[in-house]
Amino acid sequence: MKYQSTRGKAPVLEFADVLLAGLASDGGLYVPAELPKFTPADLNSFGQKPYSEVATRVLTPLLSPSIDSDDLAKMIEESYATFRHPEVVPVRPLTTESNENLFLAELFWGPTFSFKDVALQLLGRLFEYELSRRDTSVTIVGATSGDTGSAAIEACRDRDGINLIMLHPRGRVSEIQRRQMTTVESTNIHNIAIDGTFDDCQDLVKAMFADTEFRDIHRLGAVNSINWARVAAQTVYYFTTASKLVGPNDPISFCVPTGNFGNIFAGYIATQMGLPVDRLVMASNHNDILTRAHLSGIMEIREVQPSTSPAMDIQVSSNFERLLFELSGKDSSWLTEAMLEFRSEGVLVLPPKILESLHVSFEAGAASDQQVADTIAELHSSQQDFLDPHTAVGVNVARRLQPTNSPLAVMATAHPAKFEGAVAAATGMSPPQPEEIAALAGKAERCIELAVDINAVMEFVSSVSQ
Repeated sequence: MKYQSTRGKAPVLEFADVLLAGLASDGGLYVPAELPKFTPADLNSFGQKPYSEVATRVLTPLLSPSIDSDDLAKMIEESYATFRHPEVVPVRPLTTESNENLFLAELFWGPTFSFKDVALQLLGRLFEYELSRRDTSVTIVGATSGDTGSAAIEACRDRDGINLIMLHPRGRVSEIQRRQMTTVESTNIHNIAIDGTFDDCQDLVKAMFADTEFRDIHRLGAVNSINWARVAAQTVYYFTTASKLVGPNDPISFCVPTGNFGNIFAGYIATQMGLPVDRLVMASNHNDILTRAHLSGIMEIREVQPSTSPAMDIQVSSNFERLLFELSGKDSSWLTEAMLEFRSEGVLVLPPKILESLHVSFEAGAASDQQVADTIAELHSSQQDFLDPHTAVGVNVARRLQPTNSPLAVMATAHPAKFEGAVAAATGMSPPQPEEIAALAGKAERCIELAVDINAVMEFVSSVSQ
């Protein structure tokens, strides 16, 4: 499989080089030059297979010939053996009401109780595998609004050849998210609390990758969803969820809590690989740049407002660039100019044809903090069940859609115990805490604090890189 940059000037690479590169050298994001297609017979077979086998079938054509198929199958098996549920991603009805054709795909049964584990458990193993083959090392730098950081740290801790430096916005992640990152004692793990927003953290990471000399000297790598491997791994659970709810020729709908656009873009890629999808719905909190863009055709950056769903407190959704590239007919010249305009002016008016294609492929909605709290409270009252606030955004938006005949799966992105404060405020009760989360309270934390200062961050990265 060959991969090209959305900006059109970086070299075409195979998967292993894309894995280690992260961001393309021209500032773009890597996407497959073409996608494998699955037939209805293929989709039908997925319903009889365990998750790891479906993952191997879906990912092999995307990762070959860079990654040996037997080695890939072994890494996939090891990755999902770390999950606490035998189905890896179980699917269940949202409520006991027979007339509500609404389901939860529970993506949070991995080591850190977040959907990010699904991709990052595999990504950590892929990094170690490829670095060992090349007898080299990498300094991974990432930005997190909470869940990517802990999942990446868990996936990469103590792995040979990997140093990991994670930036998070100080005071803008939940206490449990922070402790999951800062209590890890492994010497190859480093945390930086940035006095800014997630977008500031992400911009700092992108600036380091854009400095080609710095990137090459320190052999920088990425675990954010700018890394195509993340998106690829996430396509799998769209196939497995569909196989549990519909036949191979029947469409399914998905509602996806959306921040950086990686999760829902994986769903879009699944549709391009042959999965019949009726509706693909992006669900935003009040930081709703994508919902506004879908409605008006104008992407306009506004100040990030803190919410109870902090992983979605984003104004610059990196993976939306990948979608615009696809919807523009892979017009890298237009996309490069559009992205430069967006970052310099803070506004991008989508061309009519692209907006039309966006409307064909996606629906969108947003939920306020009050709507999220009401959704959490109502479900707890009626079902004695708990939702995390990100999943509640998805449920709230899903319930306001016009119903169709296809089942609608909301992607449940985090365990409710990770956001105890928001859940308790809505329900008056704290959700049950898994042992691993409860144990965080007594552990010492390791973290440094820095301003939004690229020079200070680069100095720290230089001091710890291998």
